[in-house]
Amino acid sequence: MLAVAMGMMTLVPSARADAVADFYKGKTINIYIGYSAGGGYDFYGRLVARHLGRHVPGQPSVVPQNMPGAGSIRAANYVYSVAAKDGTALGIVTQTIALEEALGTPGVQYKSAEFNWIGRTTSNVDVNLMWHTSKVKTFADAYKYEVPVAGTGPGSASEVMPQLLDGLLGTKFKIIGGYPGATEGMVAMERGEVEGSHTSWNTVKLSKQDWLKEKKINIILQYALERHSDLPDVPTMVEVGRTPEEKQVLTLYASGAVVGRAFFTPPGVAKERVKALRDAFDAMLKDRKFLDEIAKTKAEFDPMSGAEMQAVVEQAAAIPAAVRARARAARGMQ
Repeated sequence: MLAVAMGMMTLVPSARADAVADFYKGKTINIYIGYSAGGGYDFYGRLVARHLGRHVPGQPSVVPQNMPGAGSIRAANYVYSVAAKDGTALGIVTQTIALEEALGTPGVQYKSAEFNWIGRTTSNVDVNLMWHTSKVKTFADAYKYEVPVAGTGPGSASEVMPQLLDGLLGTKFKIIGGYPGATEGMVAMERGEVEGSHTSWNTVKLSKQDWLKEKKINIILQYALERHSDLPDVPTMVEVGRTPEEKQVLTLYASGAVVGRAFFTPPGVAKERVKALRDAFDAMLKDRKFLDEIAKTKAEFDPMSGAEMQAVVEQAAAIPAAVRARARAARGMQ
């Protein structure tokens, strides 16, 4: 009887694995990308789509779908409430996803800690770019001159950060909204529709080497807790805070860099499928084909497991009331 019982115990995990494989066989996993094509979120969303399926039991197809809108809040809401809760939907959205929820940004209809976080491809440092013809050459100049910058939605960092800096520090960024993603924002800057835009440093390195070589842009600020090794002369947003209170609020926003380019699936997905997706993601991060593509594109690569990401997001969503109130006030939120 003991031998039979032990045999049954070993069969249970195997049966579960077989059930997961049977479910995914012939299925399609959709990755909903909260921004338009061409930016950093799109790059990592499509990168994962190309490699993840090989490691999911049953080897399903994986298809990326761009769903821009409201600074990617539209996609977050969709994955939370509408997308299939059977393990066939993933999302990648703004790295400030937990922060926007905690601050009560209009339009947020999700609970970030209730998502099942699958893993992170990389942390991320966003930057402020100014076109070379702008009077704003350094961050200090943003106090002197009103400068129009491209916005990609009320929940996007491209609008949240300038709004915060204006309200907290007194800078003079003027948000020109209506652009679906960072790519369109940079095109607008190049055309002269705006003077500045917001994107990831990784995107600049990958797609705008000519701008760097020809000195067509000035990078005036990086949204991180510490200076990136590539940008030793560019101040972080924490550094421009003038008082301990200002630095505390700015640190809160800079922490979004830790979330970076992370993936999640909706609440309510069966635990064995969440585990299968997390295991597949971890295996993908070690896959030679995946790593070769990272090396070839020179993309940033700073992965984190799903369990670790879950803890990061839960912590980010738990903002002290006093800091939350100061941050909301700085952005003009009631």
